Amino acid sequence: MKKDSITQHSYLEALNQRVLIYDGAMGTNLESQNLTADHFGNERYFGCNDYLNISFAEAVRKVHNAFLNAGADVIETNTFRSNRFTLAEFGLAEKVLEINRAGALIARQCSDAFATQDRPIFVAGAMGPSGKLLSMPDSNSQSISFDELREAFAEQARALIEGRVDLLLLETQQDILEVKAAILGIQQAFGEVGVTLPIQAQVTLDANGRMLLGTHISAVITILAGMGIDVLGINCSTGPNEMKTSLEILSHESPLPISCLPNAGRPKNIQGRAVYSLSPQDFSEQLAEYTIRFGLSAVGGCCGTHPEHIKLLANKLYGRNRTDRRVVTTPRLASAFHPLDIKQIPPPLIIGERLNSQGNRKFKQLILNGDFEAAVAIAKDQVQSGAHALDICTALSESSKEGLIMKQLVQLIASNIDAPLVIDSTEPNVMEIALKTAPGRCLLNSINLESGEEKARRILTLARKFNSAVIALTIDEKGMAESAKRKLEIAVRIRDMAVNDYGFMHSDLVFDPLTFTLASGSPETSNAGVETLEAIQLIKEKLPGVFTCLGISNISYGLMPAARAILNSAFLYHAVKAGLDLAILNPAQILPYADLSTEERVLAENLIFNRGDNPLEKF
Repeated sequence: MKKDSITQHSYLEALNQRVLIYDGAMGTNLESQNLTADHFGNERYFGCNDYLNISFAEAVRKVHNAFLNAGADVIETNTFRSNRFTLAEFGLAEKVLEINRAGALIARQCSDAFATQDRPIFVAGAMGPSGKLLSMPDSNSQSISFDELREAFAEQARALIEGRVDLLLLETQQDILEVKAAILGIQQAFGEVGVTLPIQAQVTLDANGRMLLGTHISAVITILAGMGIDVLGINCSTGPNEMKTSLEILSHESPLPISCLPNAGRPKNIQGRAVYSLSPQDFSEQLAEYTIRFGLSAVGGCCGTHPEHIKLLANKLYGRNRTDRRVVTTPRLASAFHPLDIKQIPPPLIIGERLNSQGNRKFKQLILNGDFEAAVAIAKDQVQSGAHALDICTALSESSKEGLIMKQLVQLIASNIDAPLVIDSTEPNVMEIALKTAPGRCLLNSINLESGEEKARRILTLARKFNSAVIALTIDEKGMAESAKRKLEIAVRIRDMAVNDYGFMHSDLVFDPLTFTLASGSPETSNAGVETLEAIQLIKEKLPGVFTCLGISNISYGLMPAARAILNSAFLYHAVKAGLDLAILNPAQILPYADLSTEERVLAENLIFNRGDNPLEKF
């Protein structure tokens, strides 16, 4: 698929050099041509604008050429609805490849006719939503899976790539989980075709900066920015004025170039038709102002915009360099709705532990009985008690349905509770099921080197694919590390593998130095508290940028409930002083350190720091 010499320019290179102007609305401008059923070749296909690529290409060329004459640097293929699910509404599901290739070829021919050595014209392969709501457990998504969606987007992407587009443009996306599937589908197509192109992902937001199912723009950044896309932006739904707050957030938080393609104002329903009232003058003035103020890289129009909108915008911005942005990136997880800073002030980030079939008999019985509503109630109670995130483990010795139960539970919790999920499993396939179900940015719990590196590498590959953070346990082929020095050695080994071989950022890694219980009375574990606290300090010092985590209740396993609460509370206090960032615990059972009596503190600390004779017996 060799390109002509004048189209060899890199889209991303051009984007870094100057603001690029996109075209405007394809549908609006096709509609203005007063096309009849004859133009669509069949009454059955009337209204399927994408089919015009085959039945009446001249109408599509007319729109492309009008926007190119207006000064557009980028034109979008007429393929917005050209995935098999939306085409199926017209009985055209088997025409996916033909329609997309034709749409790409038409745009390529038009762009090549306008392009010069000094001014390349780029073709964006337009890919709209499927019409399914994968994140909603009670929606029509039940008839479709994550993998089916991924395959549909891969199919469309392959055809667009073969048609010689310069980038793939996901636009007007309404469900963040579908966006994940679409990105992975595009990346799958890259591997199949042997061509890698830029990916530009654009979501559509309401005036409050949220997607259809409630995902805030800050969560969009957290979830998508690490998934291998190249440009992140917004389009459709509103005019530029209503996008102001979201653009400001993108400007400050997005590590990627920003695109913005608004409507010509918010649509008004007049006699059954959507009418967009923002004039070309007002549209271009507002969008040009925000382009300069917020450092936008690619701008253009969506519904209701005509060539005059783009002409005035191009006149204001042509040849202009992008305004520099001061971006502050914060390591975050995300629920389906909002992001969560991993570094909490004050620390730690609390991960609720009660949704664990290995450690909570009540929860285990609930999922064995299929009582997921009661399980969700436990999750809500954890959040109300102070948990920032939720650890979910569905492993059952009595059942082989860990993956199925994980999927059902994640789907319900993710759609009902505003808390990031910590996927707790020893099985990579179960982790993958969870990641295909959870809309947000998850934390995988966990990897270790107990059986060597092979399994850890499988999980790291999975985590990179879905942009997940990872908890790493200090266990290697010799077993669970006991001393602080050994804990650090294993952490360094895992860090090197994750960063050097898989491209993880240090902030994607959370190290759990583990701790043995202090309730055994064994001399071999009497220093477990001391070694664990020292390991936290060493990991934070020697591996700057990573986070640390502990399952706090492990320190007290085997003690009576009242004693456990005191020991856990004191140990958490000292772990945080040592640098602990995340803690897995039941927040309802933790006491503020200041509320412990002097006697309770002394007894607990003697045990933690192994002071005096028989501290366990005295505790």
